[in-house]
Amino acid sequence: MTAATALHDQSPLEVQMRRATREDVPMIIGLLIDGDISGASVDTRDPDAMPVYLAAFATIESDPNEMLFVAERAGRVVGTIQITFCQTLVHRARLRAVLESVHVAPDMRGKGIGGVMVRFAIERARERGAGIIQLTSNKKRTDAHRFYEQLGFDRSHEGFKLEV
Repeated sequence: MTAATALHDQSPLEVQMRRATREDVPMIIGLLIDGDISGASVDTRDPDAMPVYLAAFATIESDPNEMLFVAERAGRVVGTIQITFCQTLVHRARLRAVLESVHVAPDMRGKGIGGVMVRFAIERARERGAGIIQLTSNKKRTDAHRFYEQLGFDRSHEGFKLEV
């Protein structure tokens, strides 16, 4: 899928959105590592770990409820976003879209790329019939929180995690 042309004109940069490919996986992993501010990331650029990432990508790619995209500028992958569709019974059985792994390359932040990516994801969610879009963000990412609020997201819930 190519860029949403109606979206890229809201950004000062030419950004193309497309489905991620297997070849993008190392760059996506780099974005995830570079975007981790917790210091607790177990992700690695070690080539020996690549088979695990490629197997996960194959699972994502084959699942109709998963969509993984990259943002590209001048042939360079500068961002990534994943959408997971989750059918629930709550709210009259509305389909939910969960945004995950929203990351922009550190040197490209503040240039409108994140806005292009999230608006693009919102449009994909609407196309699938999702009635609600949700995401979580590390509590330390205060700039990201302001960004999401500017896009219309509410701080409606408190998130919890449990490593198993």
